[in-house]
Amino acid sequence: MKRFLLFCVLACALVVEVWAAGAPAANFSGTWTLDKAKSEGLSGAMAGADVTIVVTQDAKQLTTETTFTGGQREMPAQKATYNLDGSESTVEMGGRMPGKATLKAKWSSDGNALDLSSVRQVNIQGNDVTITTQDHWELADGGKVLKVHRKSESPRGAQESNLVFNKK
Repeated sequence: MKRFLLFCVLACALVVEVWAAGAPAANFSGTWTLDKAKSEGLSGAMAGADVTIVVTQDAKQLTTETTFTGGQREMPAQKATYNLDGSESTVEMGGRMPGKATLKAKWSSDGNALDLSSVRQVNIQGNDVTITTQDHWELADGGKVLKVHRKSESPRGAQESNLVFNKK
């Protein structure tokens, strides 16, 4: 009886593991525009410009290209590519604070949310600084809304925001 029970437990565990491995991950591909009215904690370029993120995603990578238009300063588009297997990638960032960023992505256990981290090394007025950003991405409203919970740490201190993007 004990062997039969052990066999049943192991068989159930195997079925759950195979089911979870086959579960489709969320696909964030598309063009997303920031909905300022529904977002909270906007500051800096996010508050003063129209923000668009173009996301391309395949089984191995997620690439974002973020543009800020209509603000006080025109900024070049920021492009970043994350490896979806959890390994790190690096990118040279431009703009007002150019520097090298180390990027990492991690799926939630159910594959419906994605955590994106960025550790950026920049030089501000001769001082080397680190800017850390943690984003938690989830789709809502049948994939028409992208919700991003963002935590960042910089020389200006810690900031937290809830960003809502609508799919174009």
